[in-house]
Amino acid sequence: MRDRDEEGRARNARPRDGLGRPLPYGAPGVERQPEGVVRSPGESLTEAQRLLDRGRPFHAHEVLEDAWKSGPEGERELWRGLAQLAVGVTHAARGNAVGAAALLRRGARSVGPYAAEPPHGVDVAGLVAWAEALAGELGAAGAVPPAAAIAPRLRGPSGSFRP
Repeated sequence: MRDRDEEGRARNARPRDGLGRPLPYGAPGVERQPEGVVRSPGESLTEAQRLLDRGRPFHAHEVLEDAWKSGPEGERELWRGLAQLAVGVTHAARGNAVGAAALLRRGARSVGPYAAEPPHGVDVAGLVAWAEALAGELGAAGAVPPAAAIAPRLRGPSGSFRP
């Protein structure tokens, strides 16, 4: 039988670790982000950045996914791309360099068109450069980087990954 939420929707109630991996029922996990929360763009970016900085990119992705689903049509690709970048960091920290590189590049393609007029202070050009650099370096790094060490800055200069 599948887990269900209060409204009867299928929801996996298994606890998860900091990178969103399911743990056995009864195991201690990290607090999950509530789903379907409508935030202002600034609140979404602030919360996602806080989670990225804490090494919880999977949870940041959930915040960005809410913004993608609830935001205006003209910004949906921006938010979708930001969510993909967070999932790319998740895969990198889990040791999946191939999947991480694919998601980082996909996210960069999604946010790239917003570079001319970046909304909400998002450092689109910096994020695209960061994602491309990290995607190229992951396979060469050989080690699994901690998520917080490779997390981007969503607003302001986005540093680059240093193995």
